[in-house]
Amino acid sequence: MNGKRDRARRLLGGFLLLALAAGPLAAQRVGFSKDEFLRRRQALRDRAKDGIIVLFGLDVPPEGTAPRQDNDFFYLCGVEDLGAILTLNARTGETNLFLPRQSPREEMISGANLLKDESAKDRLGLSSLNDLGYFDEYLARNARTGAALWLRLQPGDTVDDARSEVLIFEARKNRSHYNAQMTRDDFRIQRLRERYPAFEIKDITPHLDALRVIKSPEEIAVLRRNGRLSAEAVRQAMLATRPGVFEYEIEAAARFTTLKGGAKGMAFAPIVGSGPNSCVWHHDANGRRTEAGDLVLMDFGADLDHMAMDISRTWPVSGVFSREQREAYEIVLTVQKACLEAYKPGATAAEVQAHVAEVLKAKGLDGRGERGGFGHFVGLGTHDVGPWIARLEEGMVFAIEPGLYYPEKGFGIRIEDTVLITQDGCEVLTRDAPKEIAEIEKLLGRR
Repeated sequence: MNGKRDRARRLLGGFLLLALAAGPLAAQRVGFSKDEFLRRRQALRDRAKDGIIVLFGLDVPPEGTAPRQDNDFFYLCGVEDLGAILTLNARTGETNLFLPRQSPREEMISGANLLKDESAKDRLGLSSLNDLGYFDEYLARNARTGAALWLRLQPGDTVDDARSEVLIFEARKNRSHYNAQMTRDDFRIQRLRERYPAFEIKDITPHLDALRVIKSPEEIAVLRRNGRLSAEAVRQAMLATRPGVFEYEIEAAARFTTLKGGAKGMAFAPIVGSGPNSCVWHHDANGRRTEAGDLVLMDFGADLDHMAMDISRTWPVSGVFSREQREAYEIVLTVQKACLEAYKPGATAAEVQAHVAEVLKAKGLDGRGERGGFGHFVGLGTHDVGPWIARLEEGMVFAIEPGLYYPEKGFGIRIEDTVLITQDGCEVLTRDAPKEIAEIEKLLGRR
């Protein structure tokens, strides 16, 4: 049997068992308001000042996942329909959405897009809703020598991969000349340059990234909900763990919790590494049978209302850490907690690492090479957009994930939380998942 299909069937079996046994969970799908998208578009206009901004939505859903719109496109309008194009006049604020006219069969198979929704224009705060066939004429009517045409000249990010990672994976793909075709984005840029040479092509990406890196109150509200949901999913995964259970059964417990709680899916392929697999950072095959004495390292996050989450926990399959595991775990936890203590607006990585060093010294612990610092941004993507962090700012959200790995001993430890920088410190969004040794062992003792 095909391996992926086999795993999917086993996960489904786990979901069915959980559905019979689980109690009620509150499903919440709230999304963002019209005012939120209007605010984002106004902020982008303020940065661009003049010209026409053009963003393309996805033509087809990402392979192997439920439909999830391009992050930048969704950020400006919240539209999930495929094949759409958005234009925003930076000077006047005119906002137009262009959508493909569907055949009756397309509507029957996938449902009608917003062209059939009479309330869509007002509900989304758009100036017009148009057939895709009018897009080129619209540009032709607005083409002026020297006028700015703002395009995304850098790769789009995904729910799992940052722009830089998308570029790296594209480079790896192109190692074989049989794969080295032009990307959709590059083709669009080339075609627009050819058809409308009067426009001055500019890159809108840095402006989008600068806006996305500071989260709004509505985004923070969604991230808080996701933090609670993802933490509860990991907690349920802990409770599903015992010697002899397969990694995919642990994954199934977490998946069930997030889907029952209203998440659209996973922010990335869940990582459940037991024993030696806990030393493989991105182990996602999740097929090993756990054994007594193993540690389980789980890296997980839900995709809720188009916002991602990232949390890692490590726990003992048998319910109790060994002395050696406990010593290493205490170091990782000390580093992470010291980082959280130092996070506040204006803090630098050097200042955070200095605090970590002081805490380790005061406790008489050797960091074993782990110094702490900052992690990766989290938001519309698990590895969200944004520059390398120089100083922390209020509204930033990122994951901190110190870890120690011992392949020769068969165990690795990672403790990861997603944190929000607040006015005077930080808020741990995933705090509800146990990470103190005593808390973990107490929880596992209740199974």
